[in-house]
Amino acid sequence: MNLHVVIGFGPAGAATARLLVEKGHTVRVITRSGRAPEPGIEHLALDARDSERLTEAVRGAAALYSCGAPPYHRWASEWPPLAASLRATAEATGAVLVMLGNLYGYGPVDGPLTEELPLAATGTKGRVRAAVWERTRDLHEQGRIKAVEVRASDFFGPGVTDGGHLAARVVPNVLRGKAVSSLGDPDTPHSWSYVPDVAAALAEVAGEERAWGRAWHVPTAPALSTREMVGRLATQAGTGPVAVRRLPSAVLGLASLVSPLLRELREVRYQFDRPFLMDASAYEAEFAVRATPVDEQVKSTVEWWRERLASAR
Repeated sequence: MNLHVVIGFGPAGAATARLLVEKGHTVRVITRSGRAPEPGIEHLALDARDSERLTEAVRGAAALYSCGAPPYHRWASEWPPLAASLRATAEATGAVLVMLGNLYGYGPVDGPLTEELPLAATGTKGRVRAAVWERTRDLHEQGRIKAVEVRASDFFGPGVTDGGHLAARVVPNVLRGKAVSSLGDPDTPHSWSYVPDVAAALAEVAGEERAWGRAWHVPTAPALSTREMVGRLATQAGTGPVAVRRLPSAVLGLASLVSPLLRELREVRYQFDRPFLMDASAYEAEFAVRATPVDEQVKSTVEWWRERLASAR
């Protein structure tokens, strides 16, 4: 049994922590506010940007999982110090640093996204995430830390609420048979990363030394458009056909005046206005984790949301 430390307890952090417990590990979760006790998981309140305190919390751990993130509109100012603290902690403790990344660093690309593409984003958030990994990889290559990055597309699945394009804006409406709005073209294919698969990939590469020193894409099911995903959700929920309408640019522009999240999403609108296809064949050629079949993803997601909405009444 080894100690594993998870930073953040959002959808990916929670799924990773619980999976590690299932695998028999001792798990410590670090968030700013802490949480109530949970079987097998120690919750610790700590600002992960404080490298001295973080190092003490991680000392003796086999792996440190970076699953937290600053608020979307504060990435530029808060990601660099957070990443620097994670790297300093990995260097001081010897724990392998497992970074949960995304696809922003590539920028707009024609064709499938692979790990071999340059990190050529020009937008602020894309450049921030690219710089975090590039510095982390450099320190790994210098032998100062052990690190690996696992990149996911937009999250889908149980536990995904805020910020997910198929989350709080969509699934509750589908369960009620109401129309939903799409940020971009609802008929363009898009890769959706299922959160339990994200957790499985993070846990797997942490123990695979041959995975370290590079980035990998989470095994993800074949791309489906927003309309297709909504259709599958509605079929599973038994709510019949649900209308999917593209959110007009003018409405999005007005909403972004009062919503920091929508304002920041303008930088990555291209992901929903054109095919956004993630290729995970490199991962699948080397490791065991595979994408959960879409029908299983949809079933578990509908069941999770039904329980959540019922408990909120």
